[in-house]
Order: sequence, then structure tokens, then C-alpha cells
Amino acid sequence: MKDRRRSHVWGIIAEYLCMALLVVKGYTILARRHRNHGGEIDIIARRGGVVAFIEVKARASAKDALESVTADKCVRLQRAAEGFVASHPRYAQLDLRFDVMVITSPFTIHHLQDAWRAE
Repeated sequence: MKDRRRSHVWGIIAEYLCMALLVVKGYTILARRHRNHGGEIDIIARRGGVVAFIEVKARASAKDALESVTADKCVRLQRAAEGFVASHPRYAQLDLRFDVMVITSPFTIHHLQDAWRAE
């Protein structure tokens, strides 16, 4: 149980670190851990005319993190993004993008923009 708790806390820390980096890069954080019928989105951020739906993964290696973003996970994120836009129609006219942010020890953050396209 301690390992599970440690992983959960590390995941929360990773999300906050990623949000801080996004703010430094000029993004506005719209939501964190947004949940709806489609699923959960770790971070939703806007910069200019783009709304980014961001999956955060904290792993020992970037490869492990990227491999954990499966096709099923992408579909769930797309559904959750559709739900977000439906409940916030002011964002419907903006470009919607799916990103992955990977954090590895010791606090290295990789931001993969436009990681996949909605189908």
C-alpha cells in the first residue's frame, strides 16, 4: 500500500511541476484533473488560439511513460475533451490539441506537443 500511496503523491507532484512549466511557457491553466462522463484529463491549458488537453506521466524513463499512453487512453482523453468543450462552448472555435508531458527523475520534464490527433 505504501508504494501505491507514493505513486499517487508523485503523480500529484508531477502535475504541479508540469503546470508550473506551462505557466512559464505562457499557458493559462483552465482546469486540473477535469472529470466528466468521458474520463479524466490531467491538465487543460490554453495559449493563444490553442487549447491543450494534457496527459501527465511520471515514470523512471520517458520511454516507459510514453508507452503507458495507450490507444484506449487516447480515446478516453478524446471523449473527455469533447465533454469539456461541450460544457465550455467558448473553446469550440479554438484549435484543440492533445499533448503528453513526461516527468522523469530527477525532475526532467519533456513536453510532447500534438502527441496525437483526434479521429
